[in-house]
Amino acid sequence: MKLSEALPAERKLILDVLHSTLKMLSNAVGHHIEIVLHDLTNPERSILAIANGHVTGRKVGGSVLGGPSQDLGVTAVRRAMENRSSAEPVVVENYPTLAPDGRPLRSSTVVYRDSSGQPFASLCINADLSGVAAAHTILGGLLGLERAPRSLVDEPRDMEQLMAQIIQGACPGGVVGMRKPQKLEAVRQMQDRGIFIVKGGIEKAASALGVTRYTIYNYLEQIRVSENADEQE
Repeated sequence: MKLSEALPAERKLILDVLHSTLKMLSNAVGHHIEIVLHDLTNPERSILAIANGHVTGRKVGGSVLGGPSQDLGVTAVRRAMENRSSAEPVVVENYPTLAPDGRPLRSSTVVYRDSSGQPFASLCINADLSGVAAAHTILGGLLGLERAPRSLVDEPRDMEQLMAQIIQGACPGGVVGMRKPQKLEAVRQMQDRGIFIVKGGIEKAASALGVTRYTIYNYLEQIRVSENADEQE
């Protein structure tokens, strides 16, 4: 059997194991810890399973873009997609992120790759450690007295809204008068939020910045070269 023919079965096996792992962990941690399993091959509806989704207000079927801001896991996914020289999982541990409403979180991510080196799944943990409320949740969960908090949002944010929020965050002062260095930095920030992983992200960014999609690709290549140079220093 060719490698390409074996990959779907390999991925399904790993995803099944991760589903079971998520279920087990969700019964061992408090309500303040969110656990998310992503299918990276379907970034627009990447969330396959989630426990304690009230932490970030997400549900099954949500996009990879709807996660915490300042998420180093998104950067790890992007770099794994660019460098497929290894099949080893990529682990990013204990880094600070922010929930959509601004609460500070502590996050960890594992990006899983198949035998070809292609990243196809990630398992993420986001812990809400925002003071007394979190402590109360932990104690209540241990005593069996605390019910899971109500979801922060009634409906998942759609892709258009998510992309618009990312673009606005990268261009807080608007795009009028922006020169190339400012546009390059805006593209870097959009990339860090994962907008270019999903379908239509390139086109949305190009339209917002008033450039062509080929210019966005050129900016991304400049960013990649710069990051590689920084790593080699």
